[in-house]
Amino acid sequence: MEARARVVETAANAGAAVAMAAFRTDLTVETKDSKTDVVTRADVDAQRAVVEAVHESYPGETVVGEEEGGPKELPDSGPCWVVDPIDGTSNFVRGIGLWATSVAAVEDGEALAAATVVPALDDVYRTDGETATLNGDPVSVSRLADPERFAVAPTLRWPRRDARRVGDLCAAVVERFGDLRRFGSAQVTLAAVAAGQLEGAVSAGESHPWDTVAGVAMIRAAGGRVTDLAGERWTPDAGGLVASNDAAHEALLAAVQSAYGDATGRNP
Repeated sequence: MEARARVVETAANAGAAVAMAAFRTDLTVETKDSKTDVVTRADVDAQRAVVEAVHESYPGETVVGEEEGGPKELPDSGPCWVVDPIDGTSNFVRGIGLWATSVAAVEDGEALAAATVVPALDDVYRTDGETATLNGDPVSVSRLADPERFAVAPTLRWPRRDARRVGDLCAAVVERFGDLRRFGSAQVTLAAVAAGQLEGAVSAGESHPWDTVAGVAMIRAAGGRVTDLAGERWTPDAGGLVASNDAAHEALLAAVQSAYGDATGRNP
């Protein structure tokens, strides 16, 4: 585990350095599935840097990544690596520094270690599976217990067909909690929950391993709780995610269910 924990940080730093070199430069921006789902050459180059760093230590192991070809789902068993070269590309192309390079080492579907590097802020969030750190210092989830003092953030973009339910979710959060924020990077958001900078994070739609696995591992190592929409322990095939400092998890879960119901939403 220690060896893989070192590699996730080395690989994440390698990808972040490539992305940072392109940040706030003249970028060619293309779209994927929608007008807001954007990608740049920096995404591709950063992922290649991560994969090269991983394969220097673990040649031939599976890498699940957002960009280019290769697998997009975790294997049922064995080791793999999960990579998001630029999580928050929409922020990246707008010159906003809330984006990250995220890498997780996974065994049999469970993250052993993960690192999320936010180079524009010079921040490195990391877990070895047992503890969580920010820039080398131990961190834990927020100790706030009063929901009216909570800051809660949606993690992912939403499709237009879900606009009404997203509005209902935002209304439920605003009515029940102290603050609603959206950072535009799922991994930055989840890392912030782990570090006690946010009390909760929610998503109800389909997510991908590169959006979630590293951050979920950090939150759990930092003492938080992550479930699906039914309140069961979150796994990578869940369609929704509710993460908290575990002080008022049921209240946060109820807010999401008020808009989306209590189905697990697991992907087929």
